[in-house]
Amino acid sequence: MDAKEIIARRVALELRNNTLVNLGIGLPTFVAHYVPAGISVAFQSENGIIGFGAPPPNGMENPHLTDAGGGFISALPGAISFDSAVSFALIRGGHLDMTVLGGLQVDQQGRLANWMVPGKIVPGMGGAMDLVVGAKRVIIAMQHTAKGRPKIVEKLTLPPTAMRRVSLVVTELAVIEPTDEGLVLRERAPGVATDEIVAATAAKLLIADDIREMPIRCAA
Repeated sequence: MDAKEIIARRVALELRNNTLVNLGIGLPTFVAHYVPAGISVAFQSENGIIGFGAPPPNGMENPHLTDAGGGFISALPGAISFDSAVSFALIRGGHLDMTVLGGLQVDQQGRLANWMVPGKIVPGMGGAMDLVVGAKRVIIAMQHTAKGRPKIVEKLTLPPTAMRRVSLVVTELAVIEPTDEGLVLRERAPGVATDEIVAATAAKLLIADDIREMPIRCAA
């Protein structure tokens, strides 16, 4: 498995039955491929749809069915579409059980930066700020490093998306939980030593007494 598949499979294990879940642009959309058997989840995209699934087969794409990033999706039986006002009322009203977002950085306090890099073209924050504030659980799905540089840092060097602490960070190396005490290393990926994770992280990690191997192979 490559890094994205490892992350998506592990995040999919956080899905709960009969919940409303937002999948952000990019890597988070892969989570829809690995919904565990027996779990019914309504996926929401802030561009105005509830009830989408994995991308359709080649040649079966519908230009009117896309996720927030413009990628093709499939509509599951019972799917509904609506305008941006309704979409953001769901998000800002606290009706989302969970959101899965990509990340540029997460800091020692569990705060996220994911909407811009200074000096580069910025299309806009989109729904990121609203999702971090409005969803009951916020899971960050991101690779552990970028070009060899840690993305989990002591202090954000990029503009924060929101001041709220995220619920969980899932990378190809580890599962890390931000808490009042700090960042707790809960799981390590198969074949990855704790020392490797610590070395690839620029923030202090608290090592859980019951740290376990990341259970990625049981996902659908």
